[in-house]
Amino acid sequence: MSSSRRHPPPADIPPQLSDLHCFTETEGVITTTMFDVPGYRVVKVLGAVYGLTVRSRNWAAAMGMVLKSIAGGELRWFTNMLYSARNDAITRIVAETKARGGNAIICLRFESGEVGGFAQCCAYGTAAIVEKIDPNTHEAPQLHS
Repeated sequence: MSSSRRHPPPADIPPQLSDLHCFTETEGVITTTMFDVPGYRVVKVLGAVYGLTVRSRNWAAAMGMVLKSIAGGELRWFTNMLYSARNDAITRIVAETKARGGNAIICLRFESGEVGGFAQCCAYGTAAIVEKIDPNTHEAPQLHS
């Protein structure tokens, strides 16, 4: 994907329920939760990287969530906020990896929780430079321009 094509920032919350998706635009950086990338080898490890975001809750939405939790069911506003927070965390970890000259994040993980009434999300992993070693391996979609 070319760098001239920009997506709206994920921080525009709350998105519509139909807009919920995992963030996939990683600007050429391969992201994986695995310890390796099949068909590629790690040329250089660039170290641990992380992306953080902390979100406050809308008081009106919080009141609605209390009522909804009593009745049961999904707390959609909170779900939207968590999707957006994870997407922002990915944006930040990708930027950190690119700043170090990396093209991959391996062992990608997420943590989320509450800090002082605020929702926080952290994405972390290992920034690396990888190269293709198996000619039969399809190129990772993130590496297509």
